[in-house]
Amino acid sequence: MGRLLVILSMLGVTGCFQPLVYLQHKTHYPVDVFYDTQRPERPFAPLQDLEVKGEVPLTQRQSGNQRMLSRGNDMQQKELMLARLTMQAKKLGADALVSVKYTYYTSTTDNGYVMTGLAVKYKKEIETIAN
Repeated sequence: MGRLLVILSMLGVTGCFQPLVYLQHKTHYPVDVFYDTQRPERPFAPLQDLEVKGEVPLTQRQSGNQRMLSRGNDMQQKELMLARLTMQAKKLGADALVSVKYTYYTSTTDNGYVMTGLAVKYKKEIETIAN
């Protein structure tokens, strides 16, 4: 009986707290984002293929030991690229980006990246029913 009371009180106390997990953080972009093979549930019409690309020099941490460790972009850089891509889509009047893909390459002096996606406009309910 005493054990049951302790367990129930522990559950009551821990049930009040939401666990802090950083992976639950979701960035909000001006348009919906669907990666690679994901698709929105709503019908859509394609507007334009978009691309963000560039190169950045390797940091000392990435090139100091002459090994190809720590290459590529970190999550902040990837989120910045996706933000730029979504802003391009929003300027076109898009509702979403589909088939978003990220590719990077590395050389002896630079990290290069390309992020692509298709800007799309959701179809209205009336258009969908009529077709």
